[in-house]
Amino acid sequence: MDANSHTPNTLTEAIRYYSEEDRCIAYMVSRRWPDGVSCPTCGSTAVIYLANQRRWKCGNDHPRRQFSVKVGTVFEDSPLSLTKWLPAVWMLGNCKNGISSLELHRALGVTQKTAWFMLHRIRYAMQRGTFNKMGGGGPVEADETFIGGKARNMHKHVRARKITGTGGAGKELVMGLLDRETGKVRVKHVADRKRGTLQAEIKANVEQGAELMTDDLASCLGLDKEFVHQFVNHAEEYVRGNVHTNGMENFWSLLKRALKGTYVSVEPFHLFRYLDEQAFRFNERKQEFGDAGRFADTLAHVAGKRLMYKQLIGDDAPTAATA
Repeated sequence: MDANSHTPNTLTEAIRYYSEEDRCIAYMVSRRWPDGVSCPTCGSTAVIYLANQRRWKCGNDHPRRQFSVKVGTVFEDSPLSLTKWLPAVWMLGNCKNGISSLELHRALGVTQKTAWFMLHRIRYAMQRGTFNKMGGGGPVEADETFIGGKARNMHKHVRARKITGTGGAGKELVMGLLDRETGKVRVKHVADRKRGTLQAEIKANVEQGAELMTDDLASCLGLDKEFVHQFVNHAEEYVRGNVHTNGMENFWSLLKRALKGTYVSVEPFHLFRYLDEQAFRFNERKQEFGDAGRFADTLAHVAGKRLMYKQLIGDDAPTAATA
């Protein structure tokens, strides 16, 4: 994407611009196949465009010779046109606190169930993965937080079932790492905050010998053998020089604002998808081209990913779509 691009820069402009299917297809082609359209099945560039069907046909003889721009992406097999998909991508990528399926259902005129499925597919496109480790140019903050309802807001019988022992019982634990050099985070839904669990995540994502900042959680003891480990005791202080975890605390506040204010009720089965969404927006907050840049970056990663509805809900997932 270049600074002189004629593509829209605001939601209003995006809705107007992408109101024509052919324009949507042309933009998708530019993001997915910048060097020319190729067959998703065999990779051949010997393809012809069937304008009356808005599809291409591969010159090689094999099954599924005809394909649309949706094939091989998170949009595959969706009966919805790109005139609905692209505004949805724009909204989820740029609404700081996310957008609920009920909001999207009203905005696009689709059912709530369809909107819920759309949002999860877009979150899948926002998912990023890398083998590169953090800490090459600056300190790394490591922290964890509990996700779940507050006991005082629960009915008595629900509180008795979910809250036992400490306040963290019955809640979900999320581990986070922030690289101060790049300003980017990595977050993961983890089983517990035992030493083996948390330290394994740190060692897998942070370069050995890097500066590591944590709180005084006992599970972090012993990290000084592999890292320049410093910590703060939050019972006494939150900052000591450059030793703090305030960057991660900032991310947690944004995450919880979205979960509590927009999504309200998130099943643990789906929590990692909401983490992907929030991490994407946080990591792209300084995107050179702003909203349009985040939109373009999401669409550049829709290919090679497929999310089926049965796969999404899982055998042990709730039958009713929420959030």
